[in-house]
Amino acid sequence: MVEQDTVRLLRECDAGVAMGVSSIEDVLPHVQDAELKKRLKNCQDDHEELKNKLCTLLDAYHDAGKNPNPMAKSMSWVKTTTKLMLEDSDATVADLMTDGCNMGVKSLSRYLNQYKAADEKSKNITKELIGLEEQLAIDLRQYL
Repeated sequence: MVEQDTVRLLRECDAGVAMGVSSIEDVLPHVQDAELKKRLKNCQDDHEELKNKLCTLLDAYHDAGKNPNPMAKSMSWVKTTTKLMLEDSDATVADLMTDGCNMGVKSLSRYLNQYKAADEKSKNITKELIGLEEQLAIDLRQYL
């Protein structure tokens, strides 16, 4: 049970990291403020660093990880594109990213509770990812 929950939790984190990186890539071309762009790029780098940790852990379990749900990714892209067409501003970017962070925190917290038997390493990496998402949402408040 421990191994099964561990792999499942790591897969969800893998999908979450990929979704976060993709979302940042979608909005970066629309960012005007240099500090906001820097914060988003730093967060993207942090996500990439976590991705490397996840890949190492998943490799140890001979698992390839998980891609984000294609429907969720498509819906996110449509929402981002539509909102930015209506108002291409840093406030819109901050709003979109805050929504994404909040959804990520909610999902990851649910998985952390669902896969209680997961090992401490996978729980800690999940908490680290949750922390990144929470911090980005806080950092973006000044742009809303």
